[in-house]
Amino acid sequence: MGDFLADKSVMGWHFTAETLRDGRPIPAVGEWLIYEGEVVMCESGLHASRKALHALDYAPSLICHRVECDDIVAEDDTKLVCRRRRIAGTMDADRTDAILSRFSRQCALSVIDKWNAPDIVRRYLVTGDETIRTAAGAAAWAAARSAAGDAAEAAAWTAAGTAAWTAWAAAEAAARSARSVAWAAAEAAAWTAYNEELERMLLEAIQ
Repeated sequence: MGDFLADKSVMGWHFTAETLRDGRPIPAVGEWLIYEGEVVMCESGLHASRKALHALDYAPSLICHRVECDDIVAEDDTKLVCRRRRIAGTMDADRTDAILSRFSRQCALSVIDKWNAPDIVRRYLVTGDETIRTAAGAAAWAAARSAAGDAAEAAAWTAAGTAAWTAWAAAEAAARSARSVAWAAAEAAAWTAYNEELERMLLEAIQ
């Protein structure tokens, strides 16, 4: 478990569907949600992640919440669990999806120089033109299967996953883009940079 201060609130990220996982309605912005029972990581309590990319790993859907977490009981590298959580800002799934799509394309473009990307893939990543997305995805998948070299393969798969676009393509695109870098320290720095950019985009939209 990571280090944390149980008596100090922290800001984090939480994605939900139209209700909480237990079926309760989403609390209003500013309303404290309090968990009264035993708190156990991954089993009970109120969860969130400090980093937006980590929060995406646990997202059941794409309603995005900026949350304040208080009375933290436990924390690991990607999530925390607490007894008190409230929403500081929220954004609907359609808006979140649009931001994640744009972010995912940015991730793919950041490593476009590491492989011989077909023109239609470049055009989709730059413009987000939905009329060519399917064709761009097919071209990227084909290129990814034949790419030579770790960096080229990772970059091609990033573009392919972005063109296929699912709710979690943003996190996968960032991870694959980071893996196109040759050494671990640079990979960690790349992941951090991607996360900072995603959080900037989300906060700008929420505010």
